Amino acid sequence: MWKWLHTYADPERAYKLSGTLLPWFACLAIAFIGLGTTWGLLFAPMDYQQGDSFRIIYIHVPAASMSMATYMAMASASFVGLVWQIKSADWAAAAIAPIGAIITFIALLTGAAWGKPMWGTWWVWDARLTSELVLLFLYLGVISLYASFEDKVLAARAAGILAIVGVINVPIIKYSVDWWSSLHQPSTIKITEKSTMTNEMIFPLLINMAGFGLMIGAITLVRYRAEILARNGMRPWVRELATAEEAK
Repeated sequence: MWKWLHTYADPERAYKLSGTLLPWFACLAIAFIGLGTTWGLLFAPMDYQQGDSFRIIYIHVPAASMSMATYMAMASASFVGLVWQIKSADWAAAAIAPIGAIITFIALLTGAAWGKPMWGTWWVWDARLTSELVLLFLYLGVISLYASFEDKVLAARAAGILAIVGVINVPIIKYSVDWWSSLHQPSTIKITEKSTMTNEMIFPLLINMAGFGLMIGAITLVRYRAEILARNGMRPWVRELATAEEAK
């Protein structure tokens, strides 16, 4: 059942597929983020408790949710690379790590900006914020391990092990508000229960979450293609590609 993975283990095929997907991801990301952000910041009703300060959720919540989703994608790619020895999966994990670190930093920064007017402080060491900070350190650790070894196979193995072990932090972030007493408000988007937000507020938020996911996918594809070229610089198809680009 996993034979399809080996189909895209070929660097040339993976490079071409990512090139085909890139414009779709990029265009959809621009459309979704443009629509969701404009709707949320300009047209969504004001919150009766937080006023207009609540509008930062249209950046903070997508960033925070995608920081976890991106980590799971990185860990999944690392798992595939370790178990099936597929190098292109390791390259994908290496491409994802810096993007995840940036999106996690944005989540922490916007969370601090939201916390100041709501809680009266930029930072508290509660479970949700601390575990999100740990997530940033995990991303930075993976990035550091990739850069610390000249042997890229060994680097991918070390970084992959850390990424997989770090998965334990994701459910801690997700359920920390339920498990421990926290200043952070509970989840406003519920699958099994009615959401605490009105449709006029939640629809642009969901659109922006999808847009952030597409944006991360687009940037990952750009970095992934660069990783493929960097790791296969002496392959004939890469040299032919470089020659064709020079001819233009």
